[in-house]
Amino acid sequence: METIMEVDEEDHSVVHSEAANGDLNGKDDASNRSIQSPKALSTDEIDDDSGDESDDDEDDSQLAEQLKGLEYELAANPSNYDAHVKCIKLLRRMGELEKLRQAREAMNALFPLTPSMWQEWAKDEASLSSGPEDVAAVEKLYERGVLDYLSIALWCDYFSYIQECDPSVRECSPDGISKARNVFDRALTAGGLHVAEGNKIWEAYREFEEAVMYTIDDKDSKAKESQVQRVRKLFQRQLSVPLVNLESTLVAYKAWEVEQGSNLNAESSDLDGVPTHVVSAYEKAMEMYNARVGFEEQICMKGVSEEEKLQRFINYLTFEKSDGDPARVQVLFERAVAEFPVSSDLWLDYVRYMDSTLKVGNVVRDVYMRASRNCPWVGELWVRYLLALERGHAPEEDISAVFGRALQCTFSTLEEYLDLFLTRVDGLRRRILSGRDKEGVLDFSLVRETFQASISWAYCRRLLCFVLIVPHIKEYASDYLSPQLKNTDSLLRLHAYWARLELILGKDLVAARGVWESLLKTCGSMMEAWQGYITMETELGHIGEARSIYKRCYGKRLAGTGSEDLMGHSTLQSRMLDRVCEYGF
Repeated sequence: METIMEVDEEDHSVVHSEAANGDLNGKDDASNRSIQSPKALSTDEIDDDSGDESDDDEDDSQLAEQLKGLEYELAANPSNYDAHVKCIKLLRRMGELEKLRQAREAMNALFPLTPSMWQEWAKDEASLSSGPEDVAAVEKLYERGVLDYLSIALWCDYFSYIQECDPSVRECSPDGISKARNVFDRALTAGGLHVAEGNKIWEAYREFEEAVMYTIDDKDSKAKESQVQRVRKLFQRQLSVPLVNLESTLVAYKAWEVEQGSNLNAESSDLDGVPTHVVSAYEKAMEMYNARVGFEEQICMKGVSEEEKLQRFINYLTFEKSDGDPARVQVLFERAVAEFPVSSDLWLDYVRYMDSTLKVGNVVRDVYMRASRNCPWVGELWVRYLLALERGHAPEEDISAVFGRALQCTFSTLEEYLDLFLTRVDGLRRRILSGRDKEGVLDFSLVRETFQASISWAYCRRLLCFVLIVPHIKEYASDYLSPQLKNTDSLLRLHAYWARLELILGKDLVAARGVWESLLKTCGSMMEAWQGYITMETELGHIGEARSIYKRCYGKRLAGTGSEDLMGHSTLQSRMLDRVCEYGF
């Protein structure tokens, strides 16, 4: 049975499982595990429910029982990160290949996978591949993996795989060369500025181009010279980037130039004979590297707490931001979120920076997508995501899909849901008024449906939370729920904004009055609700209707201060909502 090479697996299960409890930066130490083909039992040790290690000679029935328990846990709670990880490990040990694939896909549908998990998955599949279709499937796994987090090791595995297993790349055919260059160029964009490990990408790319150079017939002098220039350009580009071991790269460059016939001292790191533009770029790169080496040592130091390490990343980010190179800042953010994937503050800082520098584009959209997958419980991330899509003129289908995914998440406060709904409404309103609806799918009915959904959602969420907290008296939940949900400023803001838009966009006074009437049915003792309704009528000049509303509330016992003023005055000063004022209504 073919054995898959050993990989380091960094277990992020603790990070994800503790995120909801506020420990956003905890993470297990990496551990080495010898892994065999899924068809054979491996020496992986699977923890049982009590955390004890399973014996290596555990029989199939015991493994099946463990699997059954994990499947039960996942059926009850599909978001149990720990159970997903344990299930995958157990299925690898049992050699259940098809179930293993399904388990990995199920986990990735909910969570981004760590680089080591992608490495393990790709190598498992590669060990079983036998034809071109299998090679393409493994390549797709690598493509998916490099999108979750920045990992130089995963990119390097990808390079090695296509050079070893893709015949077109291995044989340096024109299509194969083009394909490999595409992968290398994307890797350079993603991690070529990684101070500590970016040199691995540059060197792998350069070695590939040198291999291509040696396949060209010496008689084809034009093609040979073109390839020599390509390798030379890669060397010179690398020498202009602040990376570790840059002196060694200079020595390698000089040795290579000697092979091409240049008169240089290949044994020393002096700059004699090196082109002046290369010298200038190299000296600047070394200066930049020396300014960063202290920060690199700080974030790579062993034995420090997670909180301290995160703070060191933040200090490094502050320095890079002050230097003013967005590409360098982004790479450092990618390194930080790979280390602390569920730090919501870090992701929020990242997306705010991207909003302030790039503002629009697929790059910003990709960061928001990944932020929302890593920290789905943070309402502000989803709100910012919707705004970024709107700025980027994304189609309504995409915006609606993101809004729908956000509603499936569990936020900590009702205010976060309210902000999400109002952001959705604001976006619809702005796009309707601006006339940017090229798809012809926007009309006021979408705004009305969103408001209606928000009211229903607010009640359902409050009811659900209450039932979960007090399950033994859930039959009385409605009685206990009503005082919590009634007479809240959130509901008042929502209804007031809705009524205003029914007038401004919908041109429907009857519908606007209906909004206020629906609020009074649930919040009839709320003085501000009556005030808002009366204000709308008086602003429209409907004095008779305003008097009628006054008469209706005379006999009611209203909550809050100022109710006496409401009864005693025949007119009411207009009180515009903050959100409406913000947009000029």
